[in-house]
Amino acid sequence: MNAAPYVVTFGETMALMSANQAGPLAHASTMSVGIGGSESNVAIGLQRLGVQAVWCGRIGADSLGRLVEREIRAEGVDVRATVDPEAPTGLMIKERRTPTAQKVAYYRSGSAGSRLAPDDVDPQLIADAALLHTSGITPALSSQAAAALKYAVAVARESGIPVSFDLNYRSKLWDAGTAGSAYREIIPLADIVFAGLEEAEIAVGTVCDAEEAARRIAAMGPRQVVIKLGADGALALIDGNLYLQEAHPIEAIDTVGAGDAFVAGYLAEFVAGLEPVERLLTAAKSGAFVCLVPGDWEGLPRRDELGLLAHHEPVSR
Repeated sequence: MNAAPYVVTFGETMALMSANQAGPLAHASTMSVGIGGSESNVAIGLQRLGVQAVWCGRIGADSLGRLVEREIRAEGVDVRATVDPEAPTGLMIKERRTPTAQKVAYYRSGSAGSRLAPDDVDPQLIADAALLHTSGITPALSSQAAAALKYAVAVARESGIPVSFDLNYRSKLWDAGTAGSAYREIIPLADIVFAGLEEAEIAVGTVCDAEEAARRIAAMGPRQVVIKLGADGALALIDGNLYLQEAHPIEAIDTVGAGDAFVAGYLAEFVAGLEPVERLLTAAKSGAFVCLVPGDWEGLPRRDELGLLAHHEPVSR
């Protein structure tokens, strides 16, 4: 690890199989193989924006595990993966049922990632970091994974390292009631919280709008709360000040991973010491870029590409 500020991300990354054409999966003749995972998506997004990132997780001693490690490492991310000889690497499958609608199925029960443990956490790595980023997916995987996340967060807080937490609710992993209880335990320990409006309501109950959601979450302790609103942009409550960010008008091809890209853009500018308006602008641009191409993370922008969304010439020479 170099001496430059770095961000640690912590969670499960799975192999990803995607149908190459729209229609029922049963009739798909070809599929592409890749990877996907919220925390590694954020790590890759940070790395492409010039912030050193570390991804920590657990993979199986199998070809899919080697694929996960190779792909993340190829993006320049520092990979700290425990290889589990007793559990397979998780798998998700994308079905493009129509040209504009996707279904995602997860095969992660008993996966290596679900067996994340406190022993997989390097406390010194976190103590020397600029920030720790986690998501609500990890505690949903298993009680052991939840314990690992809590330990990582505890190390960060004891070391004075900011903690970022994206609620990232997955209904196929746990019910809203269980998730809400976990969120209310983690949110007070975080400095930065990201949530969609419906996710926020799981944590704080029904609200009338995004501002109320942000204020209720902030009342639990975090100084920065960002409510992601998709095509409607985002609302942020930062140190008591309210900010609104419009989404960039685009023709979305694949919205999976847009939230992770938004988080990466925001955190990159936070680590760089930029003001909230600049954090939100880069976040919105990053989220838009990912929607322009198929895949969870492949469309993540590099810093010198951020201006392309305002570029009107189709060819640059």
